[in-house]
Order: sequence, then structure tokens, then C-alpha cells
Amino acid sequence: MTDGQGQDQVQGHGDGRKGTHVVEVREGTERVRVLQDGTVLADTTRPKLLHETGYPVRYYLPPEDVRTDLLTPTATRTHCPFKGDASYWSVTGTGTEAADVVWAYPDPKPAVAAIRDHLCFYAESPGITVETTAE
Repeated sequence: MTDGQGQDQVQGHGDGRKGTHVVEVREGTERVRVLQDGTVLADTTRPKLLHETGYPVRYYLPPEDVRTDLLTPTATRTHCPFKGDASYWSVTGTGTEAADVVWAYPDPKPAVAAIRDHLCFYAESPGITVETTAE
């Protein structure tokens, strides 16, 4: 579904019932930096902003703007009825490990296809800071 402004949205409960759960992806223009205890893990001006009912905005970042050399893939996988199946990484190259704090959707649902292979950091994790500034 499109919201009339060209933004992708999906609505429903994930089980076929219509409802008030909304997932929306928008192109961001702000600068997003992610740090772990002062080490820059990501720095981009090309974020995808994912707004989902009941959750804080999530910043999905292009892998080219993420220090993937500091990440290690894990076996963790989760499923979201609105976004699809997520794969996870831990931050391991900074001297302080943070397990499963980064995720991506390699094959997301069509309504959120814009986040494909973009990385998202769990901002609520201890030691992880997500900073945003207007560009």
C-alpha cells in the first residue's frame, strides 16, 4: 500500500486481519552515526527510516557506510510478519563485544523492500549510541 506520498506502508496484524499496525519506510536526509563506547561503527547521510507501530524509529543503513569489519555474523534469526526474516551480527572488533545488536533483512516483505540488506543497530543496547543530526 502507498500512502499517497510514494511511501510504502503495510497494515494488519500479520495474520490476515486488518488493524492499526503500520510499518512505513521513508528515505532519510539526516546524518546518522552509530558508536560503541566512542568507536564509530557507522556514519551515513543515506538512512532508511522505518516507522512501525509500537516501536521507536529504526535507522537502516547502507552496508557501505557501516564498519562491517567490526561485525561478526551470528546464527540468530528472527521472523517478523510485517518485515520478514532477519539475520544478526555482533559487534566484536572494538574490544567490547555486543551480541546480536545489528540486524538486516536480506529478503524483506515487498512493502518494505527498501530496507533490503541495510543494517540496523539496536540503539537500546548498552554501549551503543545512535546519533542523528539534520543535514
